[in-house]
Amino acid sequence: MDASHSTAYWVVGIIVLFILGSIFGLRVSPREKALGLLRDKARKMGLHPRLLPAPDWSKIPKVTETRASMVAYYSILVPEGKFPLMRAIVVEQTLKVVTGQHILDGQTIPMNGIFAIDMQANCVGAYWDESTDFHGEQLETLKAYLHSLTQLT
Repeated sequence: MDASHSTAYWVVGIIVLFILGSIFGLRVSPREKALGLLRDKARKMGLHPRLLPAPDWSKIPKVTETRASMVAYYSILVPEGKFPLMRAIVVEQTLKVVTGQHILDGQTIPMNGIFAIDMQANCVGAYWDESTDFHGEQLETLKAYLHSLTQLT
């Protein structure tokens, strides 16, 4: 075999490896797939999941000193709602209001993974660690809890 055939095999081999690497690089990780299914399930239930930069008032640790962490925010819209601004962080499974009426101070959170609660205008939402529930077993509890908060204000 001469040098030109040997070089051709090497070139073809490198191209095949490059293509296979690209294909395997496109696969979705099991964690991302589970989060996508969780968010789809939430949408079908009437929750509105989004990823947002963690607000400073929430005390969620930042990724770096200058960059906020991205955190899941699951909310409900109440078209007839006219809620006052209220922000609360979760400390030892209870709410601690940092802005707004302190009527919710000390209220127990019925589920794991909630960092903070935000209520304003016609929206009530929770900053939530989705990794505590990849299968969506707490979504009904979350939705019911957010609706219950609308009744307290």
